[in-house]
This record gives sequence, structure tokens and C-alpha cells, in this order.
Amino acid sequence: MNGFPNILLNFANACETTFEGTALLHCPNMAQDIKYCQSKGKAVILSMGGASGAYGFYGDSDAIAFADTVWNMFFKGNSDTRPFDDAVLDGIDLDIEGGSGAGYPAFIKQLRSHYASDPSKKYYTAAAPQCPFPDVYLSSTLNSAWFDMVYVQFYNNYCGLNSYSRWFNFDEWDNWAKTKALNKDVKVYIGAPGSPSAASSGYADVENV
Repeated sequence: MNGFPNILLNFANACETTFEGTALLHCPNMAQDIKYCQSKGKAVILSMGGASGAYGFYGDSDAIAFADTVWNMFFKGNSDTRPFDDAVLDGIDLDIEGGSGAGYPAFIKQLRSHYASDPSKKYYTAAAPQCPFPDVYLSSTLNSAWFDMVYVQFYNNYCGLNSYSRWFNFDEWDNWAKTKALNKDVKVYIGAPGSPSAASSGYADVENV
């Protein structure tokens, strides 16, 4: 999802239908897939941002209002236009690779206040920063907002998996988790390309990983 504070969804060819009279995707087949995966114990998280597209917040009020919109459209809130109908997602992921860092701490705080209103399930907040530390766009947010996990993108950068052991910097992210993260139990995962063609650089085969 990018284009925010407007809702611009991209699920490739998995969903191309829209609500009548709008450009908003309506994905009932994906909704069934989401519920099936959840029935098998899998969490389904919506990613915000990405490497392309124009997105971002002007300030905190903008971000707070968008958190309300996201809750109503994808979680346990109410909206006449829910892309996944009655399917309730398990969390949000910030893959912020453009714009500014404005508003994201407020967005997360507001969304987590909605999470707290529904004790029936566990909700997650995740991020996918680039491996250079500190991250250009998310540094202040990572230090001031609650994250359950971060999936560091160890590819398309000098510190990718292909740079082990000279530039690979998992230790910096591990230190961040232990000393600066608001959630001292935050998990740091290695984000890796699944194939040589999945990224410009950073691929490592299973044996090396």
C-alpha cells in the first residue's frame, strides 16, 4: 500500500477488481486466502510504502487520521469499503523508502491504541528498514515507536549478505534492538532475496545464509 494518505493498493495480478465507482481494490478471493492462512496459524500483515510511488504524511494529525482509516478498512473497525471484506489483518509493516520520516511515530501510536481495543487477537507492528545504519527514513521512528519485529533489507546496499563478512552489519541492528529499541524484546530478522533476480545485489544461497 502506498500513495498515502490516500489508499493505493497493489497486489499485482492477485486482485484487479474495484469497488464500483472507485479505484479502490476489492479483493474477496484474497480475503478467503487470508482467512485460510490465519486458520493455519499464519499472520498476514499489510506492507506500507515500498521503493516506488509518492507517499508520506504532512504531520502527526495527518498520520493519526490515516491510522483510523487503516484500522477501519483492514482491521476490526468499520467501513463500507473494506478491500478484504470481513477478513481482519494481523498487523502493519512500514517499508518506507521515500518521502520524509514525519508522522510515523504518531501513526503507530494511534494504530496501537486501536489494537488495544481488541484483546481477542494479537496485532503486530513491523518495519523493513534498509541495512545501512541508521536508516535514512525510519531512524527516529524506530527509536521512538513500538515494533514487534524488523525485517532488515540486507540487499541492494553495501551491507548486504553478499558483503559478509566485511560490511555485513547485523551487529549494529542487534545493538539497536538491545540498547535503543522501545520494545526490548523486538526481533531482528535478516531480509534476504529469494533468488538472484529478486534484487540487484545481496543474494546469497542457502548454504551461505
